Amino acid sequence: MTRAPIIQGVDGADAEQLWAERFWTRAYRPDVPATIDDELALWRSVGQLFEHDAARFAQRTGFVSMGSGVDYGRALKDARAFAAWLQAAGVRQGERVALMMPNCLQYPIALFGTLIAGAVVVNVNPLYTPRELRHQLEDSGAVAIVVMDMFAHTLEQAIEGTALRQVVVTSMGDMMGLAKGTAINVLMGHVEKLVPKWRLPGALRWPAMMRRARRLKLSPVEVRPEDLAFLQYTGGTTGLAKGAMLTHRNILANVLQGRAWIMTQIPPDQAVGNVTMLPLYHVFSLTANLLMFVGVGGRNILIANPRDAKRVEWVLRKERFAGLAGLNTLFASLLKNDAFRGRDFSELSLTIAGGMATQRAVAEEWELVTGCPVIEGYGLTECSPIVCVGYVDLERPETMAFDGTVGLPVPSTEVRMRREDGSWGGVDEPGELCVRGPQVMKGYWNHPGETARVLSADGWLSTGDVAVMQADGRVRLLDRLKEMILVSGFNVYPSEIEDVVAAHPLVDEVAAVGVPDPVQGERIKVVVVARSAELTAEAVIAWCRERLTGYKVPRIVEFRVEPLPKTAVGKVLRRELR
Repeated sequence: MTRAPIIQGVDGADAEQLWAERFWTRAYRPDVPATIDDELALWRSVGQLFEHDAARFAQRTGFVSMGSGVDYGRALKDARAFAAWLQAAGVRQGERVALMMPNCLQYPIALFGTLIAGAVVVNVNPLYTPRELRHQLEDSGAVAIVVMDMFAHTLEQAIEGTALRQVVVTSMGDMMGLAKGTAINVLMGHVEKLVPKWRLPGALRWPAMMRRARRLKLSPVEVRPEDLAFLQYTGGTTGLAKGAMLTHRNILANVLQGRAWIMTQIPPDQAVGNVTMLPLYHVFSLTANLLMFVGVGGRNILIANPRDAKRVEWVLRKERFAGLAGLNTLFASLLKNDAFRGRDFSELSLTIAGGMATQRAVAEEWELVTGCPVIEGYGLTECSPIVCVGYVDLERPETMAFDGTVGLPVPSTEVRMRREDGSWGGVDEPGELCVRGPQVMKGYWNHPGETARVLSADGWLSTGDVAVMQADGRVRLLDRLKEMILVSGFNVYPSEIEDVVAAHPLVDEVAAVGVPDPVQGERIKVVVVARSAELTAEAVIAWCRERLTGYKVPRIVEFRVEPLPKTAVGKVLRRELR
């Protein structure tokens, strides 16, 4: 049985006992079990868990897009119908089904339907280029795909040579009713010109497919916990695009870990609104928004484009919500919108941050504006993704505060820091963060060498992130191991520099990178998007000198007018700035 996290520098049973007595059961979260093993044993598959939860909350609205909602009962019926259509279309158990959509009502239907059919979900970033899409389709061997019409032209350019046998094209309004749905589709396709022309011979449209699907009978499928549920593509601990093999047990464990940490505090008779801004094809949003909130009958408010802060506020203008998950750049963007800042946040009680380090200046402004503290967590695709989460007590919100850590490991999760020589580090000693628990992936699809490089025989995953464990068990994330800057033999973590510079009142965005230096090895460069032309390089450096030791002070300051380059979910791409 997987035990609770252990104390660095103390070995064996003594360490586990020390953790259980000193940190877990008494001082920090007496209401959270040390393991989720017993509950995990009750479930075979993610589809089974969804069917249970959806039947329990059948009358509640589960998913909302642009004001149109679908209750859990209908979502369950449609997911089963989609599963039956996959079977009739010849998609066999274990075969891969790609989903290429932004957040929309069709996404949870296709996702849960795929899992109920025993197939494997391959989440695809809709912003992929044809080259990137072709690589993922070829590597995964996907035999079917559901694609939003806005991105069908990309699929048209990528489909040749893939194993795709079935293509379903959907439009944003397809599940919003005839009148409203038609209006939305006409607006997006012909007025806003968001749908480039495409040609995919043999493709089915979503409404026609679902009409047929509802007439089909679903054949029961025996899905085992060890079967694959997702091929979740990631750069992983290297820059290569690989599919993390996440089993049903991996995903179930992480959902149950998150629910034990947070969702047990929500009464079952309380319908909770939750804003899903991050794309559901990203594993953080998939678990933290979709799968966790289904367990409490949550109302998931789906935002298709979180980068458009004005449209986000328009969508949310009549919505009431208690939960919101995001990342640093998303929070910063929303805080720039006056309408968002002026809305009523009296019901907002839970703001979860992940995906990248949250800057203190952003967290403090968020709490000032919303009255709700930012709870930071840590995870990665290879861990389904949650590893650590900060303290959450919805009964006593005054006890929750942003503290610069990513919290404690969730139940059934062990965390250790590894030194460069391979030995385990001690308390407050930086090292590569390593994780072991039931949420850790099976490995990388078609990459046994890469799997062996990051996943040990006894189950420890090397994350490539640098962190320390404090004496109270909380984990403080420092940076990516490969993005660490080496100045005259000293390790400098970009996130620390960024946190300091971001606190300057005239700084809008910042990224820190290392540039080659013949004497020091590397020099620190910061790339800044300023809020005012009055900000100078000298002022930035002076600000840093007051707050950082000498070797951490940037030597180069570059100003940019355009926003910093980011991934689809808003992570700053430091490698492009080098």
